[in-house]
Amino acid sequence: MHCIDDGAGRAGRAGRRITAAAWSRWAGSVLAAGLLLLVGCASGPVAPARVPPATLAAPAQAVRLPPPAPSRNWDEYKEQAARRMVAAHPALSYMGTPPEPLMGIPVIEVELNADGSVRATQVLREPREAKETIATAIRIVHRAAPYGDVSRLPKPWKFVEVFLFDHDGRFKPATLDR
Repeated sequence: MHCIDDGAGRAGRAGRRITAAAWSRWAGSVLAAGLLLLVGCASGPVAPARVPPATLAAPAQAVRLPPPAPSRNWDEYKEQAARRMVAAHPALSYMGTPPEPLMGIPVIEVELNADGSVRATQVLREPREAKETIATAIRIVHRAAPYGDVSRLPKPWKFVEVFLFDHDGRFKPATLDR
């Protein structure tokens, strides 16, 4: 076997170790294969082995937000934007201490128009595994807009938000974790 020491002090496959994430993926694949083998013998439908959190798949209900307050600087603006994202998505967010480990940590740069509406978003960091959190974070940014007038703030009219997703698919802007 490749995972066992071959007696010469070398691990199989050029010394690579099996990480917990790789082991988890392998175990999930074996479980899924076993379920597929049993499907032919089952009399009814078989539930899938892994279902993504419903919060990531289903859009949140629209929440009417009050008009944003004017901000004196980018720090105030970024905090107000983070609070607005949470207020626009109460069922999708959490406010406590982020759990360890997190499901995904996408980093999104938000470019704004003068009125605070979203001009563009750019993904600065993708999570390794929970890729669906990227689209969710971008939807969160767009649904919470407009963020308030930025015409009196220095250009470029951009800010970066780090989204901390837990394993239930809920998010917390890292700006509120300071």
